[in-house]
Formats: sequence, structure tokens, C-alpha cells
Amino acid sequence: MSANQSITATRLGEGTDPAPHVDVYDPKILGENTPTVLRAPLLGQGSVRRLRNPDLWDALATGIIRQVIRADQARLMYHRFCDAHGTATPSDLRAFPRAEAVLALNQEDFATLGMAFKRRPLIAAAEAFLALGSKWAELPPEDLVAEVQTVPRIGPWTAGAAVADVTGDFSLYPHGDMAVRKYAAQAAPVLDQPNDEATFARWWRSFATTPAELSTLTVLTLALGGPRGQDRPPS
Repeated sequence: MSANQSITATRLGEGTDPAPHVDVYDPKILGENTPTVLRAPLLGQGSVRRLRNPDLWDALATGIIRQVIRADQARLMYHRFCDAHGTATPSDLRAFPRAEAVLALNQEDFATLGMAFKRRPLIAAAEAFLALGSKWAELPPEDLVAEVQTVPRIGPWTAGAAVADVTGDFSLYPHGDMAVRKYAAQAAPVLDQPNDEATFARWWRSFATTPAELSTLTVLTLALGGPRGQDRPPS
């Protein structure tokens, strides 16, 4: 995710996967429902570009790793898991382990990385993805959010975050997320934000009249926190 900067994406190696896709979110589409005190800093930030995640399995696994821990901890855990068990790429980095590779790991493999509590949800997601991934790929985004919640230990937060990650549609994102609340408060501290997640999410959605506005508002606000997602933390 990058504000006022271009993103250059290239394939690593050969394959038939979709070409890298960069979504652009322009604050000029925000309407009058967005409070002026919030719209002003978002306009000042300018357009935001975000590289869409082309891999639903990676997006689901990322969401599971992010559950109940801070974003910086999750990024570190994600990359440690990649380094230990990931798929080699033509670059120096390793991709997240494929679902088959996760199923082949044992309890000790997870425990060594401090991920024992992530083992069951990752295994459940890997099993479901291998069985249903081709079906999921054909579903409309709203249906996909509901469908992946049939997997044990995947709830609305993980489902919404994962589908937003692969579609670029952040109207599906869990808007009560701590990151949205944090950066909204920093951008517009005079706004009287609701304290609980569900009320905040409804309040947030009232700032937009269309899914495109809601998606843009959410991405622009998240971008105030700088690069996010699977970016490797500084060494």
C-alpha cells in the first residue's frame, strides 16, 4: 500500500497465475457523508495504490495469523513461517507455504516458531482450501465472505479481511478493526468515535453512500499507518 507513489510489480518465474494487479483509491470520490475533518487529511494524503493479493490461500492464512495479535507481531510471525517452511522463489524471499505443505507439518514445527495456537486454524483452512478452493474462486465476493466462514475458526473478521485482500474491495473489510479505529482517531481526533467494534463499524459505514466510497475511505484511512499487510518488518 503506497500513498502518492507508483508500484511496480513483476512476475517471479513462469506460471499461469493472474498478472499482478494494482488498485488505485482516489480520495476525490469521497462524498458529503464523510466528515470534513476526516476527508481533509485523506485528500491531503492523495491517491493510494495497493497491490492486490492474487492468492486466496495466502490471504486466508494471513488473516488467521493476524487473529488476536498485533499487526507487527503478525508480520514477524508470517515471515518466520515463510523462512522456515515456505516455497522458494527466484528472489531471496520465500512465499507462504502451500496448503499441502502446511498439512505436512507436525506440532513441533508450529511450536518451534511460537505458533502452536495457530496450528489448528491453519490446518482447518488448508483442508478446506484444498477441497473447496476451486469452487470458492468462482463465487462473488459477498458470497465468498460467507462461504469461508463455514471453516472452523474463520469468523467474520478473517473472512472479510481475506476477501478484501484478494478483491481490493474494502467495503467487505471488518470496519470495526483496531487499525481503522486507530488511524481514524489520529486523522480526526475531534470525531466522537464509538468505543465498541460493532457500533464503530455501523458508524463508519454511514460515512459512505456506495461500496466504492466505503472501500476507498477504508483503504485511505489504513494507508495513514504506512505500508501494511505482508511487508517484511525491518531486521
